[in-house]
Amino acid sequence: MTFSSIDPATGEKLQDYAEWDTTRLDKALDLAQVAFQRWGGLQVGERCQYLARVGQALQSRRDEFALLMSREMGKTLTEARAEVEKCAAACKYYADEAPRMLADEVIPTDDVQGSTSVAGGRMPGAAATRNLVAFQPLGLVLAVMPWNFPFWQVIRAAAPALAAGNVMALKHAHNVSGCALALEEVFRDAGFPEGVFQTFMIDIETVDKIIRDDRVQAVTLTGSEKAGIEVGKAAGESLKKCVLELGGSDAFVVLEDADMQLAAKQGCTSRFQNAGQSCIAAKRFIVVEKAADRFLEAFKAEVAKLKTGDPRAAGTTLGPLARLDLRDKLHGQVQDALERGAKALLGCEKPTGKGAFYPASILDGVRPGMRAWTEEMFGPVASVIRVKDEAEALQVANITSFGLGGSVWTKDRQRGEAFARRMQCGSAFVNRMVKSDQRLPFGGVKRSGHGRELSVHGIREFVNIKTISLD
Repeated sequence: MTFSSIDPATGEKLQDYAEWDTTRLDKALDLAQVAFQRWGGLQVGERCQYLARVGQALQSRRDEFALLMSREMGKTLTEARAEVEKCAAACKYYADEAPRMLADEVIPTDDVQGSTSVAGGRMPGAAATRNLVAFQPLGLVLAVMPWNFPFWQVIRAAAPALAAGNVMALKHAHNVSGCALALEEVFRDAGFPEGVFQTFMIDIETVDKIIRDDRVQAVTLTGSEKAGIEVGKAAGESLKKCVLELGGSDAFVVLEDADMQLAAKQGCTSRFQNAGQSCIAAKRFIVVEKAADRFLEAFKAEVAKLKTGDPRAAGTTLGPLARLDLRDKLHGQVQDALERGAKALLGCEKPTGKGAFYPASILDGVRPGMRAWTEEMFGPVASVIRVKDEAEALQVANITSFGLGGSVWTKDRQRGEAFARRMQCGSAFVNRMVKSDQRLPFGGVKRSGHGRELSVHGIREFVNIKTISLD
């Protein structure tokens, strides 16, 4: 069996990649075990020196990798360059901060010399002279990653896991196999010992088998709700740690006192960057009735400025979707909404011709019963939901089964913070579009998954948090 990468802007086949057989897979798993013994035994500062070199290599080869991403999944070159730079910054962040994050924590207790506290009183025994918490690596972490941010999704999982002393196997989406192999090359060229970071060329059916393999200690997945259920099931049945970052249907709440121009401009960026193919893109624009017409006038004007076309051409701001089947699904969701009473304020028509292009679109009057209300819209379509007041806005924001991110727009900062605290999501932003940042924890609640990536919380997901008590 082979995997193919296809340019979604032209339909041109770029390259075929052969799937591994069981013998090669078994050797790779053995190699990872051997690599872990060496890598995990290094001091964290030594590991971070390697990671810093990865960041430098990514920065120096930015344009090369940006073009590769653009060709394999349709990202504009501007967005692709920014993605590589973000990866380089994350590597530098963990190279600088991991020694502090993983340093032993000394914990004082109420022990006194010659006795130990117990429930109901004290009993004779040696007192602890020192208690500490150590953060030690687990071993091989399997990373199952999607195509929409083919470098960033991998680096944000790999940088903290590797800095902590784990080794990693990457199972990437097939349509970005070139990106997957390029990342393996970067780690190898940065001097990482053989087997510390490997790209596994396997199909999705093999993932279950690998998770259950004794040589694998944990798994991290960014992907669909369906994929999360399958990976979570295999990890649970194998009693292995997993982090799941799944879909989202982020609320973008506009209150009546918002700065409409700012909200419209940021809403356009949040919804349509990466052709709308982002878990934390603004997807449901929940607007109080008093602000609806003012916001939509400004929002439509911003969206109309977007230029659809060749993602490698200067000036293009909206590239194609990654695959034709994704465009067909998106258009099916749009048609369902229109048939059930929503109005097309912009776009909403599937183009003819080559490529998986879809116009920047706005659906107004989205209501319960429509697929645009209940499902994640993974593409350049904004769903507008009108509500009577702030209370209803919060109710609608939280009614979704997803809980990844959300934002609220108001000139009253205290009002915004109070609203954000009540939003049921992993990240809530006030007068800012939702985005990931290596310094902040990232992840969701409800059917958007569990666990956290990035920041100190991310680096401690795949470690043994070990108590050591000395007499």
